[in-house]
Amino acid sequence: MNAATPLVALERVGLSFGNGAPVLQEVSLSVAKGEFLALIGASGCGKSTLLRVMAGLQQPTSGRVARPQASDNIGIVFQDATLMPWASAFDNVALPLRLRHTPRAALHDRVMTALAQVGLADRAAARPHELSGGMKMRVALARALVVEPSLLLLDEPFAALDEITRLRLSDDLSSLQAKLGMAVVFVTHAVSESVALADRVLVMARAPGRIMAQFTVDAPHPRHQDFRQAAAFLTMVAEVSASLRQTLHAGDDL
Repeated sequence: MNAATPLVALERVGLSFGNGAPVLQEVSLSVAKGEFLALIGASGCGKSTLLRVMAGLQQPTSGRVARPQASDNIGIVFQDATLMPWASAFDNVALPLRLRHTPRAALHDRVMTALAQVGLADRAAARPHELSGGMKMRVALARALVVEPSLLLLDEPFAALDEITRLRLSDDLSSLQAKLGMAVVFVTHAVSESVALADRVLVMARAPGRIMAQFTVDAPHPRHQDFRQAAAFLTMVAEVSASLRQTLHAGDDL
């Protein structure tokens, strides 16, 4: 990682909606090239809003957001796969490229590469109703990867999946991030998931949303199931969990 050239940097960012109540307050952070950052905190602490600010989908009411690289080099995956139900997996993944008027030959190659990266090259013709929940999320991930992002933003993408599928996709995401070298910001409620995947875990408290603690996970990528059995992993999970409990004492409700 090169911390001197962040892909996105937030400086004392605050955000309030129409009623004037602050949603985010004095949030400062940066994401370096190739870094995996996890945001974890109570429901309503502003994690998803912060992700939207990073993406440029929401403008802060105070502070500064700097994106040295082009904002169209950002991929986003939401909690819902948000696939077009009438379209094939291929056409769902191709949508961002078609919006950019990518030539047909290049479009085909890039879509098939993205589907292969998530293990769905053989399901390119399938419609969403023919896919499992995990497969739908893989299509959504392929749609984000097809733009070859330097920064991938993930808003609780595995929250609605069963535990086995969730663990498998976590492994796959760790492998993809290590292989492709993109930076990732991952919003989650799961402490173990944040520690298993991230280089840094930021704990947020709400009312208003702000960063309360930061933890560094010193382990190489990719990380798979054996890492979850390591003593260092279990210790870090306990430390992050304790930090989250402190936000409860401050009035938060997980």
